[in-house]
Amino acid sequence: MRRRVSRKPSVNLFREFDGFPKVRESCVETSARGGTVSLLALTLISILSIGEFFHFKESYIKYEYAVDTDLTGKLKINVDVTVAMKCEYIGADALDSAEKMVAGSDDLQFETAYFDLSPNQKAWQRRLQNIHEAVQKEQNLLNSLIKSSFNGTVNEMPKREVESTSSHNACRIHGSIFVNKIAGNFHITLGRSFALPAAHAHLSSKISQTEYNFSHRIDHFSFGGGMPYLLNPLDGSEKVTHENLQMYQYFLVVVPTKVNTAKFFTDTHQYSVTDRGKVIQNSKNNHDIPGIFMKYDLSSFTVRISEERMPVGQFLTRLCGIVGGIFSTAVGLGTAVQKRFLTVKLVYFETLKTEKLKLSLLSYKESSNREAKNVCSLRVTAVQTLSIEKHS
Repeated sequence: MRRRVSRKPSVNLFREFDGFPKVRESCVETSARGGTVSLLALTLISILSIGEFFHFKESYIKYEYAVDTDLTGKLKINVDVTVAMKCEYIGADALDSAEKMVAGSDDLQFETAYFDLSPNQKAWQRRLQNIHEAVQKEQNLLNSLIKSSFNGTVNEMPKREVESTSSHNACRIHGSIFVNKIAGNFHITLGRSFALPAAHAHLSSKISQTEYNFSHRIDHFSFGGGMPYLLNPLDGSEKVTHENLQMYQYFLVVVPTKVNTAKFFTDTHQYSVTDRGKVIQNSKNNHDIPGIFMKYDLSSFTVRISEERMPVGQFLTRLCGIVGGIFSTAVGLGTAVQKRFLTVKLVYFETLKTEKLKLSLLSYKESSNREAKNVCSLRVTAVQTLSIEKHS
């Protein structure tokens, strides 16, 4: 015969491992103070949880830095500059740090243009300058533009609404050139450039110095590829001079940049720039020449810009921390308030008890005094009665 073995139910087995013993409802006392603390705690938990949820939905821009290992490729320079001189008087080229000409005037397009802008073009330039000023004042604005794929910024300069009747007085130099990924400079100066075995030179026509005018407007200047809406520090800038022998210098530090957001991805280059201008003095020891010089240097680091969101696990952990922390604080606060109230109540009852005891003692003393007086009066009356009887 098979012997039956009695087994405890699984529920009873789990009850033995319960590390959170429960208190009977008959031993629990509720109060208005505890209800007030609980209501405040629930309200605070709700507010912080809602705020945490909106923070979880919001993305943020993350910046990472690494060493740039790509040194063998070519660097693309995108140029759109208008100079207040005729095209036959000026030339443009790029040199690297080894004084080797890597791009010349033939690699760019020269078009006659007007230096003065039309009203719609001035509005475009003013809007672009306002965006640059706002980005310099507030970094968060740049993060918002990155997340929106630079939606709302300006693209290329619009065409003139009405063509001017006057003749063209400027030259627009635009296009793209490819240079080695080493330091170099791009410059616009007098005469077209041509290469020599050990150097390069500019061959200029004989014009008077009074016709020199290197006032210029940079509609676009960037490195690498990318979206047309990307902001560049020199876009929309303008320099006007009344000096003929004027030299403008721009010093640029180029940083390879990869942007990866939910809306777009691009592999481009950003740069920082400082500029200075000076008037060239005619002297034998002065070898400066008038023109526009953009000296660039490449950073050894690359920047990775990505759009990140809070992980679900981190969100749940922060949510549990909010609920647990506030609940624990509320329990401690409620206990402290309850103990304080009980202490005050105990002192009150002790005081009341003492006062009642004092009153009882006083009443007892008064009653005792009254009884003693009554006894004395009875004794006097009895003595008087006895004395009267004796005399009689």
